[in-house]
Amino acid sequence: MALILNFLVGFLAALIGVIPPGLLNMSAAKISMKEGRKAAVLFSIGVCVTVFIQTYIALLFAKYLDHHPEIVDILQKVALGIFICITIYFFFIAKDTRREIPENGKHSKTNRFFYGMLLGALNLLPFPYWVYISITFAGFGWFQFTQPELWAAVIASGLGTFVMLMLYIQFFKRKEATTKMKVNMNYIIGIITATISVITFLKVLKEI
Repeated sequence: MALILNFLVGFLAALIGVIPPGLLNMSAAKISMKEGRKAAVLFSIGVCVTVFIQTYIALLFAKYLDHHPEIVDILQKVALGIFICITIYFFFIAKDTRREIPENGKHSKTNRFFYGMLLGALNLLPFPYWVYISITFAGFGWFQFTQPELWAAVIASGLGTFVMLMLYIQFFKRKEATTKMKVNMNYIIGIITATISVITFLKVLKEI
């Protein structure tokens, strides 16, 4: 039962985490339109390989925190700084998602796989996200940090990410679909991380 719960939590959390339009899912959609579905699938697989690694590291860290609650207070302050930096990045540094990906130049399928891994590695949000999700659900008794259950969540996180990327590829199968996008999605992500920063800041103030 615990194995199934971990798998469901991992799958659904990954699925929900990739729903907001961002660099990874929009890149998968654009690659599909300009280079074909196979290139987009290889890109998505590369992303998922990185997600496997990120989720595993995050869950090991969460397992440690689950046994050392006194460290959580320190990490709240660290997390506040991280989320502020991420917010600044998405608001002022990240490239505008409304920009078209240059169409000139050919990319091999192998390059698309490693490009997916690289782009996934640049996305640092999975680390705090999975630590938060796992510890929260563990508090309700719906998540276990034992080895088989942990691997179930890791595998499910990759599958959930892959499914959502495939949905984006399917939804934006026509080039006209992306031309209607008038909002820089980095601002949406920035608003989300800014909200988390404010909540974390208020929690830190409350505990002082």
